Amino acid sequence: MKTLRGKNMAEIKLFKIGNQIEELKSSSTAIEKELQNIIEKNMYEFFGVRFLKSEYKIDNGRMDSIGIDENNCPVIFEYKCHTNENVINQGLFYLNWLLEHKANFKLLVLEELGSEVAKEIDWSMPRIICIAGDFNRYDEEAIKQINRNVSLIKYKKYGNELLLFELLNSNTVAPIEVEDDGKKHIDKSFLQQYENAPSKFKDIYDELKDYALNLGEDVSENTLKLYSAFKKIKNFSTIEIYQSRILLNVKLNPDDFVLNENLRDIRNIGHWGVGDMQLIIRSEKDLELAKELIQKAYETN
Repeated sequence: MKTLRGKNMAEIKLFKIGNQIEELKSSSTAIEKELQNIIEKNMYEFFGVRFLKSEYKIDNGRMDSIGIDENNCPVIFEYKCHTNENVINQGLFYLNWLLEHKANFKLLVLEELGSEVAKEIDWSMPRIICIAGDFNRYDEEAIKQINRNVSLIKYKKYGNELLLFELLNSNTVAPIEVEDDGKKHIDKSFLQQYENAPSKFKDIYDELKDYALNLGEDVSENTLKLYSAFKKIKNFSTIEIYQSRILLNVKLNPDDFVLNENLRDIRNIGHWGVGDMQLIIRSEKDLELAKELIQKAYETN
């Protein structure tokens, strides 16, 4: 698990420039229902998550918000209203409940988003997103001990028109065991592809992985069923590895590039992972372009 370093970050200063410089003062009052509503209405734009339900009731409580992300993994949102509130433990409780009641979640997805999405649910990397005006050092230390995909996101409001989110940590965790027909296993289809790939493609993937993770401390890798995803708050690139090629998908606009047989517009082509543009990597000579695309996707998203 990777956690962002340099936690004593200076307060972000935001200024309105014009004829006269004006500093916009921030506020981080207790989470209001209005803010929860804004997040739920714009969940995909903010976090790459499709909203499913607000105040989702379960046996022993209710989840503040629930959705499904770009990787088709369940996402639980918990909002921290008070300084001493332990939303991490609360989120873990809800996650454990969800893992024991997969059919309930599938039914919810079926009702809200349809059968095609419900068929693609990936249980290997569910997420908990905790949002608060601030977190204490105990919160930040606690998630280092947890092998779960937990994100701490701090928010600031600037007047009535500006809202800032700051990701305080970035996790790299092992996939959760998936139960199928009563037998537990870890779905390692991507890992199996990696293990069985020719050494040259393993080397290329390892180099691209190191490059992506070194772009910033806000980058983490999620290894999913069929691909590896690199993300900040949202995915910006995904990679698949095969016997004869590597497929690099990036969240960039294909209209901004000169395309060819290896650099493709995949907006109207069925594919795994995220992004509208795909680079087919067949040898080391494609590495520099791959790195350039990954960096642009990182900076853009």
